[in-house]
Amino acid sequence: MPSVPILDTAEIDFSNPLYTIDDIREINPQRDAMEQLTAIVHVDEENHVIVGYKEVTDQEFWVTGHMPGFPLMPGVVQCECAAQLGGFYARKFNLIGGDYLGFGGMDSVRFRKPVHPGNRLDLVAQCVRVRAGKLGQFRFQGFVDGQMMFEGEMLGVTVNRTS
Repeated sequence: MPSVPILDTAEIDFSNPLYTIDDIREINPQRDAMEQLTAIVHVDEENHVIVGYKEVTDQEFWVTGHMPGFPLMPGVVQCECAAQLGGFYARKFNLIGGDYLGFGGMDSVRFRKPVHPGNRLDLVAQCVRVRAGKLGQFRFQGFVDGQMMFEGEMLGVTVNRTS
């Protein structure tokens, strides 16, 4: 059974982004096929919650090879979407240092339903802990049409170009 949603995505205005792909590029280093966010639509700094989305198209790099004829968004790509959302929040709002935020680990990840091209994958992340300016722990959830598709927890760690 899915966890309680971090917030009700039905109450979020997805038509009026706070940050577009160009704004995201100013913060996140991913480019081309690895860019997994379309826009950021809500930020709640008091509760450390951020909401964004990924427009899943039939042009995604995985479409032709991940279940040909019935493309399913790989779970690892869904997790990358959530990680990029958490990374944007951590870097934009100076939660931890470093040049980048890298994956430090994932726990309790559950995939509930498949995500397909044509879906808008709504993403919610909440920073639940920051340690010594070097590690951020996030809860994350993904939704399509209000239904929870996946959820989990991740650790983001500082990464420096000289590391």
